[in-house]
Amino acid sequence: MTPEALAPRLPSPLQEVTDERFGRYGVRLLLKRDDLIHPDLIGNKWRKLVPNLRAAAGRPVLTFGGAYSNHLRATAAAGRLLGFPTFGVVRGDELAGRPLNPSLAQCAADGMRLHFVDRATYRRKSDPEVLAGLLDLLSPRAYVVPEGGSNSPAVRGCTELGAELRGLTDVVAVACGTGGTLAGLAAGLAPAQRAIGVPVLKGGFLGEEVRALQDAAFGGPRGAWTLADRFHFGGYGRVPPELDAFARDFEGRHEVGVERVYVAKLLFALRELAEEGVFAPGTTLAAVITGRP
Repeated sequence: MTPEALAPRLPSPLQEVTDERFGRYGVRLLLKRDDLIHPDLIGNKWRKLVPNLRAAAGRPVLTFGGAYSNHLRATAAAGRLLGFPTFGVVRGDELAGRPLNPSLAQCAADGMRLHFVDRATYRRKSDPEVLAGLLDLLSPRAYVVPEGGSNSPAVRGCTELGAELRGLTDVVAVACGTGGTLAGLAAGLAPAQRAIGVPVLKGGFLGEEVRALQDAAFGGPRGAWTLADRFHFGGYGRVPPELDAFARDFEGRHEVGVERVYVAKLLFALRELAEEGVFAPGTTLAAVITGRP
């Protein structure tokens, strides 16, 4: 079975919402509902995984992630739906002797074989020697997908997101983990459009990662993009009361579920940037909704 047999909803819907927190500054807010592409392969996970699954051509897939990785869950779901074996290398060998959390339990239920490694080994997962050892142990003929799914095929796949928004918006914003979605989105937009990435991890490393991904995928930079890197709220998975309250308020106003780790930080950032006058009056702004609560 090919990924196309799963009948994705593409292009994903574009929904306008009326919100005075943007409207008072002359900004029109649209939601690019990538969360509605497929019930199991949601948002940028569809856009990044499918090109890699085509390249894998039915071979087992080995990939990487933390204990709450959306990417691991999506890969496991794809394996269940399309009938290929999946292997997940999980950061943190201390987790091996504990009951699985709901995220990893879902991976296992979908047939993924989980392999826990210590954090020092995980940091070296791209070293040829470490990777060869993992392949020998788990599945020598597996196709390897990097953490977060961000590689050249994934970046090229995400150009379709930009292409779907050509001529429909001035600015497109997306929450970022590993940078692959932003790298492809910016490349797919029209020259007059620009993209904003909102990193959900602290550290200030993402700009270099996005540039490297574009170099690998296209041979050089593509599109206009910037990062708004002060809205990570302390790091990945951190959802303080202020952010949760904002997300609940947005849900109540617009009847749209707000995923907390990525989407809430994106929408909060856009509200703050609107208040700061970053968007000129008359701007049409699209926020990419990459996940569900």
